[in-house]
Amino acid sequence: MKKATIYITFLSGLMFLFQSCSESNSKLENLLAKKRELKLKLASLQEEINLLQKEDNTSGLPLVSVKNIENKTFVHKIKVQGNVETEQDVLLNAEMGGIITQVHVKEGQFVHNGQTLISLDVALINSSMQEIESQLEYANYMLDKQEELRKRGVGSEFEYKTAKNQVDALKNKIKSLSTQRGKSSIKAPFSGVIDKIFAKNGQVAGPQSPLLRLVNNEEINITADISEKHFENIKIGTDVSIRFPNYKDTVISAKISHIGNYIDPTNRTFRVMMNVKNNKVFLPNMLTEIEIIDLEIANSIVVPTSSVLKSQNNEDYIFIAKKKNKNYFAEIKNVKLIEKYDGQAKIESEALLNSSDKVVVKGARGIENGMKIKIIK
Repeated sequence: MKKATIYITFLSGLMFLFQSCSESNSKLENLLAKKRELKLKLASLQEEINLLQKEDNTSGLPLVSVKNIENKTFVHKIKVQGNVETEQDVLLNAEMGGIITQVHVKEGQFVHNGQTLISLDVALINSSMQEIESQLEYANYMLDKQEELRKRGVGSEFEYKTAKNQVDALKNKIKSLSTQRGKSSIKAPFSGVIDKIFAKNGQVAGPQSPLLRLVNNEEINITADISEKHFENIKIGTDVSIRFPNYKDTVISAKISHIGNYIDPTNRTFRVMMNVKNNKVFLPNMLTEIEIIDLEIANSIVVPTSSVLKSQNNEDYIFIAKKKNKNYFAEIKNVKLIEKYDGQAKIESEALLNSSDKVVVKGARGIENGMKIKIIK
């Protein structure tokens, strides 16, 4: 029984082995058939390539890429970094010394022009005023008596003038103390937001110690320093694009509202300013990137910057791809480079150029005037 079982198992293994070999042979035959088919296709393609190469008389010619010359408005822009400023940004100090009795506001609070922000102790001033007011009362009594004596012709002119001078001096003292008492309250010089409070109740305030910062950002100025070589082309009212790269990459439009009247001798720049009103977002000292259109010329001949070359005599020139029959030839054109920006160049040329001309953009450094060329896309 055991021998029969072993024999059956052996036969099953042989059958599985024969079946696996059969499947492998079938797969190999399929792959070989596909290989033969691909070889035939490759040979056919090679024959077509050889035939086309025999028909193509441009093989071996310099390869160039071209673009049409454009006649359009050429725009040149200046890109510089700018800064956000506001005129209503102040650190408020006490004009006179004294102990802080009360801070009436909190950070982030909006306050109105003239609103009391901080109060200082005025006990000594009030005491001094009461004392002087008592002296003034007596001085007025003495002045009245001198006037009565003067009317009766008894009193002297000297005594009358002395009494009157005493009254005037005491009134001036009271006025001076009233002014000092008024300065004991720090008030908002304009409407704005309390940005930072440095003062604390019980602290001694002095002219050298800032008590709080008051800011109003509803109207801001964006300033930038521009090279003096652009001074001629920048005017008040020139359009400006302002980007805030650190604030959601926001872009706003504005116009130049002020141009500086001074060239910085260190970096040879002048200052420009753009005024922005009704601001609800931007803060002083924010970084900006400013783009100013300093040159805009209509009906300009515009070509890619890479197409303008320099000769040994430092003269500008370009190559035009001229078609004769079915072939293209390089034709040199002397030009004058006026300005370039963002990959485009404005040129002038004595030769007639139009939008149908194709200017050589790539491969121009390896060709010469009159040379036969091949255009690639």
